[in-house]
Amino acid sequence: MSSTRRTAIVAGVLFLVTEIAAIGGLALYRPLLDDAGYVLGPGADTRVFLGALCEFVLVLAVTGTGAVLYPVLRGRDEGAAVGYVCGRLLEAAVILVGIVSVLSVVTLRAGAQGATGADEASLVTAGQALVALHDWTFLFGPNFVLGANTLVLAGLMYTSRLVPRPLAVLGLVGGTLICASATAVLFGIYEQVSVAGSLAALPVFAWEVTLAVRLLAKGFDEGAGAGSGVSSGADLDGGTVGTAGPAAAAV
Repeated sequence: MSSTRRTAIVAGVLFLVTEIAAIGGLALYRPLLDDAGYVLGPGADTRVFLGALCEFVLVLAVTGTGAVLYPVLRGRDEGAAVGYVCGRLLEAAVILVGIVSVLSVVTLRAGAQGATGADEASLVTAGQALVALHDWTFLFGPNFVLGANTLVLAGLMYTSRLVPRPLAVLGLVGGTLICASATAVLFGIYEQVSVAGSLAALPVFAWEVTLAVRLLAKGFDEGAGAGSGVSSGADLDGGTVGTAGPAAAAV
């Protein structure tokens, strides 16, 4: 098995992990995110801790996709490849801030025992502020930055033909829609977690899952790079091939 084929498999696994971890984290956080007085209630701390663990796995997987794909992408467009890696790191950092804010609410709740009157009101206000911080990180990390990263990766895949172009187009559509949806949420057109927001996120979800399946099943396209503006002597593994033949790729 070539190194490029291994790269495709690892990247495919990581993309699937990002989807599972993101959905799991959001679902497990619901009791805290939906209860304005969580810091004074009985709590569901174990569930929140599991959600934080899911999101930490998400952070690792998001970072991993950028690192794993870089050796393949840099042969197509090194500048865009570096941009994708940096974008994934930014996305992971924003998600990490959201994790810390949620865990801080749990810490507040643990210290709220015996609080009365004005102290209770202050604790509720602090808890709501931390939840609001999480909501903003959710908007900018898994929405704005994810959309930008998707556009960069899908654009590279489209021009280099590393995957079939219809699949890359799905990524371009998904990245555009999720950025547009995040902008609508920013200006209060609809709620972040809503039917409209979910529908706008479906194409980027479909892109990542379909890309993962494609990479796991077939890897990168044989002959990728033909007509992409990359020297015909460079293959996906960083070696060289004859100028008359296509770039070498694992299948």
